[in-house]
Amino acid sequence: MGANSPAKPAQHTRHSLLRSYGDHLTYERRFSAHTVASYRRDVAALIELTRDIPLDRLEVHQVRRFVSQLHSQGLGGRTLARMLSAWRGFFKFLVRDHGFSRNPVLGIRAPKSARKLPHALSPDEAARLMQLGDTNSLALRDKAILELFYSSGLRLSELTGLALDGVNLNDATVRVTGKGNKARIVPVGSHALTALKAWLRERAALVRGDESALFTGKNGRRLSPRAVQSRLKHWALKLGLPSKVHPHVLRHSFASHVLQSSGDLRAVQEMLGHASISTTQVYTHLDFQHLAKAYDAAHPRAKRKS
Repeated sequence: MGANSPAKPAQHTRHSLLRSYGDHLTYERRFSAHTVASYRRDVAALIELTRDIPLDRLEVHQVRRFVSQLHSQGLGGRTLARMLSAWRGFFKFLVRDHGFSRNPVLGIRAPKSARKLPHALSPDEAARLMQLGDTNSLALRDKAILELFYSSGLRLSELTGLALDGVNLNDATVRVTGKGNKARIVPVGSHALTALKAWLRERAALVRGDESALFTGKNGRRLSPRAVQSRLKHWALKLGLPSKVHPHVLRHSFASHVLQSSGDLRAVQEMLGHASISTTQVYTHLDFQHLAKAYDAAHPRAKRKS
């Protein structure tokens, strides 16, 4: 066997293969630490399921049985689709680098699960959440975060990944990096722009060294996703809003409110950074719910007789 030939599957333990796959995702695919951890967790689940089966002998029907088994244990279609994607990538890596002859996960699809409508705040609730009241440095930072979530529909990872040079105050835009490492330019509303300017004046006194992150903590370093979630929960409770308000709720609220006002599904798709418009179409159901409630409340023939 030549020096560059792939190693035989038997020469590696499955856990060493998992470590090698994690390195592949980190250094070759350049996935984020969070994504790598998620893939490793999903592949570790497969390794546990196949503990009595050599990985290089795994058959398609056995993978289907595992999927069925996990589905019967309560895992939904979306979770199983994510796991299958991780398993498929793992075996693709094993075929390429570790002498495996085939990928037994190819062509296997997850069962469909019912699409749940995302929760969205009402416009009044969203407006109330922006009225923090406090004017200290961290409150000004938090207001800028909340306004930007609601103004531009950012994902949590996109917001915490924002760099200082990604903000263009003159054009009222921010440059974010979304899923698949794809960059996009997103407009920023006037309220969010005002809040960002107020935070930038405070940021200079907090930041340390050459920190490039737009949002930092008291330690002057990039604010973590967990910290953002915690601050949002803090303000929601303080302002008397539902305790389950989290960053994705503001993203949903942004999308549904823009769609209700404009009806422009393509524009919402672009701003959210959805690869497929079918992902965005869930908000048409929210829009219909909004219209149906308005009809029931206002139309004389919609009201039931008492």
